[in-house]
Amino acid sequence: MSAKWNVPVVILAAFALAAAAAGGFMLGRRETAVSAPAPGPSSVVASANSHEAPARAARRILYYRNPMGLDDRSPLPKKDGMGMDYVPVYADEESAVEGGITLSREKIQLIGVRTEQAARRSLAREVLASGTVALAESRQQTVAPRFDGWIERLEVGTTGAPVRAGQTLATVYSPELQATAQEYLVASGSPAMKELAQAALDRLRLAGLSAAALTRLQQTRQVARAVALLAPISGVVLEKPAVVGMKFSAGETLFRLADLSVVWVVAEVAEQDLPRLRQGQAASFETAAHPGQRFDGHVTFIAPTVNEATRSVQARVELANSAGALKPGMFGRLALSGTADGTKGDNGSLSVSASAVIDSGTRRIVFLSKPGGRFEPREVRLGLRGGEYVEIVSGLQEGDRVVSSANFLIDAESNLRGALSGMQRSAADAETNH
Repeated sequence: MSAKWNVPVVILAAFALAAAAAGGFMLGRRETAVSAPAPGPSSVVASANSHEAPARAARRILYYRNPMGLDDRSPLPKKDGMGMDYVPVYADEESAVEGGITLSREKIQLIGVRTEQAARRSLAREVLASGTVALAESRQQTVAPRFDGWIERLEVGTTGAPVRAGQTLATVYSPELQATAQEYLVASGSPAMKELAQAALDRLRLAGLSAAALTRLQQTRQVARAVALLAPISGVVLEKPAVVGMKFSAGETLFRLADLSVVWVVAEVAEQDLPRLRQGQAASFETAAHPGQRFDGHVTFIAPTVNEATRSVQARVELANSAGALKPGMFGRLALSGTADGTKGDNGSLSVSASAVIDSGTRRIVFLSKPGGRFEPREVRLGLRGGEYVEIVSGLQEGDRVVSSANFLIDAESNLRGALSGMQRSAADAETNH
């Protein structure tokens, strides 16, 4: 009986030993896989972080930055919209994270990096504005007799006609002047009425009778029927209400004249250019009516108020126009010479090329060129622009060397490396936490 049961027992024992051996083999493989993982990027990062953890714990964290390289900082740890942790920025690596980058000499030559020094320059720049030719108000005159009368004859009968100073515009008849002239002749014939004669002569002079007419009256001792109205200036007739046979009263305008040898250009100067605008400033005017020709003048007036609709200030420029080429109403371009700031002295303003500045809309940066192919960003505050240069109010010192060409490529390279570095740090932190 015992011999019959020995065979099954042996068989069962053999199966049990085989199962135990197989289980031990699988358990050994699992323990080996857990305790000694295959070498790879994740294990290397985890190992590196495990060694750096104590060191980082003692380092001072300045802030946390966006893991994708965006211009977003946080004083406390947080996550972005994709759930990625913000990357800590330590005091000893801020310049690298902020966009500093090192390039090889070959790469610098390949992308065409050029540098220049921040230096003091006189920032001269023309202020451009549109302008319209207008009559010079100070060179207009009216012919308005100081006595009553009638117009007997017109010597200048059309609006726009050119006239010369002293030219007869019209002849008029005035009973008032005739009576005063007769009084003078009577009084001047008697020594006892000398004062009366002088008073009559003064009234004729104040009434506007010309010196030639007074001399003729004294020499001929005859009262002329007609009196000539003379042009006080040379120019053109702007208005001519006078008509033959018309009766006029003292002070009534019969002619309005304008001297066009000097004209104004009224310009609308942008509000941002006000610091470069001053009285007496040299100016030049160009118009499509005379291509290639420039008319020089100077600023005589700057309006005290700003046009709220156009955000511009009206400036008046006086131009010589002896040939009469400029006509009122002409439109053209006005260029005003100027400097960035007259208070900077002879040394000028600290400036760099406008191409050296990267303007993101919220901040302006330049890349400082350091030895060994190192480029570091520097935030600057800008002043006025003049030609190809821009004034640096703060952020740079005289002699600092900045990148003036290919700085956008350096900025792009720096942002890309920053984003990749953030992703690697996030991955490494995730491996460490697991």
